[in-house]
Amino acid sequence: MKWDELLVTGEPMIYGAQISILIVSLAIVIGLTYFKKWGYLWREWLTTVDHKKIGIMYIISALIMLFRGGADAILMRAQLAVPENGLLNAQHYNEIFTTHGVVMILFMAMPFVIGLMNVVVPLQIGARDVAFPRLNAVSFWLFFVGAMLFNISFVIGGSPDAGWTAYFPLASLEFSPTVGNNYYAIALQISGIGTLLTGVNFIVTILKMRAPGMTLMKMPMFTWSILITSVIILFAFPVLTVALALMAFDRLFGSQFFTMANGGMDMLWANLFWVWGHPEVYIVVLPAFGIYSEIIATFSRKNLYGYKSMVFSMVVISVLSFLVWAHHFYTMGHGATVNGFFSITTMAIAVPTGVKIFNWLFTLRKGRIEFTTPMLYSLAFIPIFTIGGVTGVMLAMASADYQYHNTMFLVAHFHYVLIPGTVFAVIAGFYYWFPKLFGFRLNEKQGKAAFWTIAISFNVTFLPLFFLGLKGMTRRMYTYSASTGFGPLNLIASIGSVGLLIGFMILVYNIYWSFRYAPRDKTGDPWNARTLEWSTHSPVPEYNFAIVPKVEGLDPFWEQKKGGKQLYEGELEEIHMPNNSGQPIILSAIFFVWGFGMVFSWWPAVVVSTIGIVVMLAIRSFEKDHGHHIPVKTIRETEERLRGENA
Repeated sequence: MKWDELLVTGEPMIYGAQISILIVSLAIVIGLTYFKKWGYLWREWLTTVDHKKIGIMYIISALIMLFRGGADAILMRAQLAVPENGLLNAQHYNEIFTTHGVVMILFMAMPFVIGLMNVVVPLQIGARDVAFPRLNAVSFWLFFVGAMLFNISFVIGGSPDAGWTAYFPLASLEFSPTVGNNYYAIALQISGIGTLLTGVNFIVTILKMRAPGMTLMKMPMFTWSILITSVIILFAFPVLTVALALMAFDRLFGSQFFTMANGGMDMLWANLFWVWGHPEVYIVVLPAFGIYSEIIATFSRKNLYGYKSMVFSMVVISVLSFLVWAHHFYTMGHGATVNGFFSITTMAIAVPTGVKIFNWLFTLRKGRIEFTTPMLYSLAFIPIFTIGGVTGVMLAMASADYQYHNTMFLVAHFHYVLIPGTVFAVIAGFYYWFPKLFGFRLNEKQGKAAFWTIAISFNVTFLPLFFLGLKGMTRRMYTYSASTGFGPLNLIASIGSVGLLIGFMILVYNIYWSFRYAPRDKTGDPWNARTLEWSTHSPVPEYNFAIVPKVEGLDPFWEQKKGGKQLYEGELEEIHMPNNSGQPIILSAIFFVWGFGMVFSWWPAVVVSTIGIVVMLAIRSFEKDHGHHIPVKTIRETEERLRGENA
């Protein structure tokens, strides 16, 4: 295939994207060169193994992907705003809604959650880093190159067009002969490997690196949510790995796992995908529950109500999440027995979720509630998520689902679950833990302005979709006639999407404004928080804790502030920290070449890059990295400086 055949052409929008990518890339290269920042970027960020910096890079990537996926959403709403619109053709619309779903779930929600867990979990459990710092860097760079490989499909070769679920036979070569779904299979495979490694890393970190005295039932609720999420990752992502491998074999080598010929079965893909896909929903929602638990307890000035029941309910949710997958295809030929079983398990999962809702409400009861920006997102989550949950129970009834299935009612339901259940949570967590990273708060007025704009616009956008679904509008419909009566509600939803865009732009402007102008003189314990991570400095030093804390209760820092036993006891000692390494980014760059070669069946590139991957792993196996030591004098000077800044 020649280079000029790779470029996607034919539409002004794509030409504009190609030019924009080129301009932005050149601007970044010129800026870094002019300000002589290449060395700093390499030393401090590209080669870092510090969990906090890796978390920041995850979050930055997620914010970029938020606007990438948001651009798709705006295009879809612009297309559907009026009847018989010709803004997008059918093929382009298929590509837009496919990339929107993949980007928002796998390249926005997942990295935002993983970014926050990277930042917070070691601080909450009293650890100086994760169990495997270099593996943590590999995880990030595999995710990042997977995301970049997926996103270049828009301008090189063509985007996937079979929906974010990539159902067969739509995703087969017969119905999708371009390389778009090759991108899907390979990019998600690379990124998924990084996520699986993250799950293993955090299971080991939480189980083996907790501070002295911190038993499992003394862990902060966010750490509990990450432990359970990591276990779900460990069991769910191998299923996706196998499914994507079989998909790649079908598309690249002519096998027929998912065809109706020669013993294949298209429903095999649907089952494998949702065996991973529904636990994936809880991979992004359970950490959100942990974030809300931290925030609601902090700004109610109360202990979290029902700690043990909160832990138990998350365990029950994690188990049931693997027993509900077939509710995604009630209408595809299962018998009444199978549909009935999955209907019962789906409704059952609402029970432990309801337990958590009531525990948050009881935490709020008689609390001294402070309406900060993180608290506003947490409070808004409860009623909006409840609407999503109630409509989910409606969809769980197999007989009724024959009416709801594949309509806009379903689209409204999962947005009412995932946006308050994940997006609101990661934004709230970002505001809540921001001072631990940078030593100052984001602007509260701008934060509240963004919240109200987002919360109101969200409901304006997605509430009409419930009624459109009940009126019969199917999902993935790229145009409709005026006689259907869908126009007015679609126009309202499209206006709401513009409001969402404005709200997220205010959020990004708040980050910019706060870095430029926010006061830096009130950084010590800015939210009066209760959990262990607030017992270290703001911003957190490289080594996290000068002295590893000792824990004797559920809220050790809160108890310390009220006159209990001190967390810090003992003399300063030399601290051992891992060295930075360029191997993770180099290995991931080779994976990118491997992935690009696989997408276009360029086998020489695949062979060379495969050899390169094996060589990099072999080099690592022989390497002896003893890390570096921070002397006591440096620690003491750092502690005195930070203590003075936080005074």
